[in-house]
Amino acid sequence: MIDPEDAKIITLARSTRARNRADEGAAVRDLDGRTYTASSVVLPSLSLSALQAAVVVAVSSGAQGLEAVAVVTTGEPDDVDVAAVMELGGAGTPVHVADPDGTLVKTRQA
Repeated sequence: MIDPEDAKIITLARSTRARNRADEGAAVRDLDGRTYTASSVVLPSLSLSALQAAVVVAVSSGAQGLEAVAVVTTGEPDDVDVAAVMELGGAGTPVHVADPDGTLVKTRQA
């Protein structure tokens, strides 16, 4: 069973993905309980996964660490995504992966 606070960030990631009509949506929760969301970014000069973009938003907002992250995607976070989570959250930060309907597919550790 997933923690209610983790279910909340999956819902936030899913709504961000839908609102922006993006391939991916992500949400991260910092050590103070604040959440940050982002969708994937695809521009001619810049491409970021949703998870990378959410980590950037958290860092630029002053987050000192991460408690948990969620990504809604049809794929899977790659090593660069997990490395970004680990740099801010540390090893062991849970990375919840959900499909577009919000169903939890798996949880891995950064």
